Order: sequence, then C-alpha cells, then structure tokens
Amino acid sequence: MENSMDALHDSGVQLVQYLQMNYMSSQDWFVFVSFAADLRNTFFIFFPIWFHLCESVGIKLIWVAVIGDWLNLVFKWILFGQRPYWWVHDTNYYHNVSTPVIQQFPVTCETGPGSPSGHAMGSAGVYYVMVTSLLTIVLGKKRPITFKKRCFQASLWTGFWAVQACVCASRIFLAAHFPHQVITGVLSGIMVAEIFDHVQTIYKVSLKKYIYTTLFLFSFALGFYLLLKAVGVDLLWTLEKAKRWCAQPEWINIDTTPFAGLLRNLGILLGLGLALNSQMYKESCQGKLGGQVTFRLCCIIASLLVLHLFDSFKPPTKVEMIFYSLSFCKSAAVPLTCVGIIPYCISQVMNQRKKVK
Repeated sequence: MENSMDALHDSGVQLVQYLQMNYMSSQDWFVFVSFAADLRNTFFIFFPIWFHLCESVGIKLIWVAVIGDWLNLVFKWILFGQRPYWWVHDTNYYHNVSTPVIQQFPVTCETGPGSPSGHAMGSAGVYYVMVTSLLTIVLGKKRPITFKKRCFQASLWTGFWAVQACVCASRIFLAAHFPHQVITGVLSGIMVAEIFDHVQTIYKVSLKKYIYTTLFLFSFALGFYLLLKAVGVDLLWTLEKAKRWCAQPEWINIDTTPFAGLLRNLGILLGLGLALNSQMYKESCQGKLGGQVTFRLCCIIASLLVLHLFDSFKPPTKVEMIFYSLSFCKSAAVPLTCVGIIPYCISQVMNQRKKVK
C-alpha cells in the first residue's frame, strides 16, 4: 500500500515538474486562479450578489461552502494526505536517486493535510450551485428544450469545467496538491452541492437551529481532534512538515491552519442565522422595498464596497486564540452586514426620500 501511494505521489511530482518547466510564464495566472478559488471570495463577492438577486441561492451558497469545507477538514484529518512541496523532501522514495526539484511560491505553503483539495472542493461546490441555479432561473423546468437553451446550457457547463480544470492545474503547479487530491476535491464538492440541491429546510432555519448547528460542527471537529490526540494521533502533524520544508518561513500563514478555516466558516454560518432572523432584515429585505430592483442593486453595490474595505482588516496573528476569536467575529459580521445592516440603512434612506417628496 505504501509503495503504491509513493508511486502515485511520484507521478504527481512529475506532473508538478512538467507544469513548472513548461508553463512558468503563466505563474501569475496560476497564482490568481488559486486566489480566486479561495472560499473568501464566495463570502465577500458571490454571496452578496446572489443573495440580493435571489435569496435562496445566496443561502444555499453559504451552506454548501461551510458544510463542504467542514467535511473537507474531516476528510483531511482522516486521510492524512501529503503535499508535494514537503513530500519530495520527507520521503525515502528517492533514496537511490536525486530528489526532484520543484519550486515553491508564496501561496504554496499551506499547513493542513492535502487530501482532498479544499480549493478544488470549494470551487466545485460553489460554481455547481451557481450554474444549476442559473439554469433553473433562465430555463425553468418547462419542456421542450430549444436549441438556444441547449447552447446556453452547454456554455455554462463548459465554463464550469473550464474553471475546475484551471483550479486543479493551479493547485498542482503551485506544488500545493497532488493530481488525485484535486480530482477528489472536485467530485466531493459536486456531491455536497447536489445533496443540498435536495435539502429545502435550509431556507427556513430558526436562529436556535443555526446556533445548535454551529455548536455541533465545532464540537464534533474539536472532539474528533482531542479524541485522536488522546490516543497518540496528532492531527496537526502537518504544521511541523510545513515549517520544516517551506522555502520561506514568512510564507507560512496561520490563516491556512485547520482551526482557522473552521472558525472562519462557522462565523459565517452563525452570522447568516443572526442576519436572517434579525428585525433589520425583516424590515428591509422582507418589507415593501424588498422586491424593488433599485433597492436590491443598491444593496449589492454597497455590500461589495463595504465588504471590500472590511476584508482589508487582518486580525493580529501573534496570539493564536485572539486571532481565532477575531477571525470568527469578523466572519460573523459579513452576512450581518450585507443581509441586515446595509439593506436596513438603504431602506431607511429610500423611505426618507419618499417622505420628503
């Protein structure tokens, strides 16, 4: 089993070398794709747009992204996946030959296990939701499907798979993942999105259930970590690998650690629950102005601008607990801002203008 995994990893390293040797001129593109596939962009860009265009899609995006990334964390802790940038130095597979040379980049040195790829899984789940939602909105469920509709359908799915191919190639080029890890990530992301396509209860969840869900997800992950640690299995074994083999110590970011991602995502989920059950949301998005195009467009524009400024705030990283706490609070504020505060403020301004007229 170990020999077969080593052979699989070796073939992955060869692909990393091939991409780096032949497409180094596209380095900036691969780095950009990896940045764009980060779930942060789902929360700060896709969610505000979709929520104010079609609330159900925005809500589904959050659930798919959060639950998908939580499952990704659990899978990573179970599978103990290696990453190319440290495996080539840490393995005994090359004891009779020279170790392959693969380059690292500022975004290479992620600190969690590698399988399945979080970027690939998150990207596949989020884009699958957006593509299927667009198809449902534009085409509906009526028959027959005309030639134009088929062309539209084909173009969306072609775009979807093109994005996934770029994300997978990017993660391999950057030596952050092996090929089998990104393929597993894409398939897992699609599976999570497909499951939530048949779950209707997420659109009418009470605040109490949001709180219980958040507590359950956190307690399960923490309990799983502590249980295995008690029997001598350290689920943070990858931190030592990353610190030892990363080319530049400053490239190691606490933001990529397993618990950082967990708390960031749980903050988003709890914040969505607080926002959807707030009086501000009920008086604005569910009020008389909620159905007006002008109101929704103003909410989208204002949300994107405010969240862009908001994202520039980076919690201090010197003390881990402070970083995790502030990261959780920052994430919770994202849906609160674009679902509750901004729509409420815009509705108040628009109502005041009506009274003046």
